[in-house]
Amino acid sequence: MIDEQTDKSRSSFWKELPILLGVAILVAVLVRAFVLQTFFIPSESMENTLKIDDRVLVNKLVYDFRSPHRGEVVVFKAPTEWSGDPKGEDFIKRVIGVGGDHVVCCDDDRLVINGRPLTEPYIYSADGVRDKPADQEFDITVPKGRLWVMGDHRSASGDSLEHWQQSGQNIDSATIPTDQVVGRAFTVFWPVNRATWLTVPKQFDGIPNP
Repeated sequence: MIDEQTDKSRSSFWKELPILLGVAILVAVLVRAFVLQTFFIPSESMENTLKIDDRVLVNKLVYDFRSPHRGEVVVFKAPTEWSGDPKGEDFIKRVIGVGGDHVVCCDDDRLVINGRPLTEPYIYSADGVRDKPADQEFDITVPKGRLWVMGDHRSASGDSLEHWQQSGQNIDSATIPTDQVVGRAFTVFWPVNRATWLTVPKQFDGIPNP
């Protein structure tokens, strides 16, 4: 009797295994499509926050319920003029200004957002030399429904400032529509020795709304 039950259990397991695998694959596909996705970092534009070949986990659901906030690191579909790829290429940058924000460079070597200077501890530095917040002065207002984004490695980032300069100060060419944001990068998970949460720096807390 015990042997018969064992045989039946084994037979049932092997019959159910394809179904279980199919369900697992379906769940993984749905999670990747709608909730979470991994991205690798291909360039130095976000150093030292993110380094080349880091892997980040991106929450693709969060912006279905709210808009991106200042200070968040976001993945977005870059405009063709940014990437040169008409199919769209994923970029990762930090949100500096949201719709309606007045962003100016500079006050005492700091960006000014809605009249409040912003200290940026994440800006790239090496051998005691720190990047400037921007390589030239600018004074812009972010259009509604768009984002002004910049890389933490300011001297090596193709971001809103670069495209503002290249487009002859066209603010639409320099900013990203919020509906092109894929999601928020919220953690570095690989390599293990660099695993960390990508939280919003506290310096953004004091920035007033426009």
